[in-house]
Amino acid sequence: QVQLVESGGGLVQAGGSLRLSCVASGLRFNFYAMGWFRQAPGKEREFVGRINWSGGHSYCVDSVKGRFTISRHNGKNTVYLQMNYLKPEDTAVYYCAADRTLSDYLLPSRPEDYDYWGLGTQVTVSS
Repeated sequence: QVQLVESGGGLVQAGGSLRLSCVASGLRFNFYAMGWFRQAPGKEREFVGRINWSGGHSYCVDSVKGRFTISRHNGKNTVYLQMNYLKPEDTAVYYCAADRTLSDYLLPSRPEDYDYWGLGTQVTVSS
């Protein structure tokens, strides 16, 4: 049974930082690229970024580029989303997702591109 469990969310003031973690089980973690998505109330689920199986290639969308960083530790079956200089508009439920893509250079950005999902962790940024 594949399971992804996010943690690390919380309430922070604008300009603060959080590090989200997502621990995977039930899969060969290093066979999967990992994505981060977020969803604010009343909005569609939004792609945040992705990291390839090894951690050698990562990508974040322009709205968070320079503030968010994705990394992974395959020995811990864990992917991270480091969020710095947080803004109120970053407030959302953040989800991790797994995609068994063999290419290091594909950048799937749609929720339907991903095979497994966590239940999410709430991030709230106050002004």
